[in-house]
Amino acid sequence: MHLVEQLEYNTERPHLIIPEYGRHFQKMVDHAVSIEDPVERNKIANSIISVMGNLQPHLRDVPDFQHKLWDQLFIMSDFKLDVESPFPITTKEQLQERPAALEYPQNFPKYRFYGNNIKRMIDVAVEWEQGDKRAGLEYAIANHMKKCYLNWNKDVVDDSAIFKHLFELSDGQIDMAARDESLTDSGQFLKNRVAKAPRSSSNSGKKNNQRNNNNRGKKRY
Repeated sequence: MHLVEQLEYNTERPHLIIPEYGRHFQKMVDHAVSIEDPVERNKIANSIISVMGNLQPHLRDVPDFQHKLWDQLFIMSDFKLDVESPFPITTKEQLQERPAALEYPQNFPKYRFYGNNIKRMIDVAVEWEQGDKRAGLEYAIANHMKKCYLNWNKDVVDDSAIFKHLFELSDGQIDMAARDESLTDSGQFLKNRVAKAPRSSSNSGKKNNQRNNNNRGKKRY
């Protein structure tokens, strides 16, 4: 009965700051904090760092591996361990400081179905000198715009609408309407889209039924 009364439950134990190292390791850190002799305390702290490194050999090649171990040691001691660290000591305030908000690109294009890459391609094209090379790139851009338009909008689109959008997105620097050119026919894009579509589940069901019928009557060992 006396032994039962001495049992220690996890709910009654102190909270583990870094549970990955386990409770016995936390007790080692707590013992290091309680040592009054600074020389002995530094010696124990370095021994703990060595053990921490042995527990994570797969991280030895990670840059600043030792620095991370020392940071974890101070965190586990609740920043109460007073020892000499070979690296700058991270304070509790620095750890709890909220990181700065990330600056995400805010792009709100007028024609979102074309995507942001089209605008980047147009910006590159307008920087090229006039010639066959630039004309070929502009034609490829317009053709890709037509394909994107058909993917997200109607099944048919007139080339003049694509030329108008391209003229607007390029700030008037690309005017393909004046060249009397024709883009790839809409039916060709739609044909390719149908060819790439997955087969219907009904066809796969028929094939499964055929396989089951073929397997009937066969001996199974």
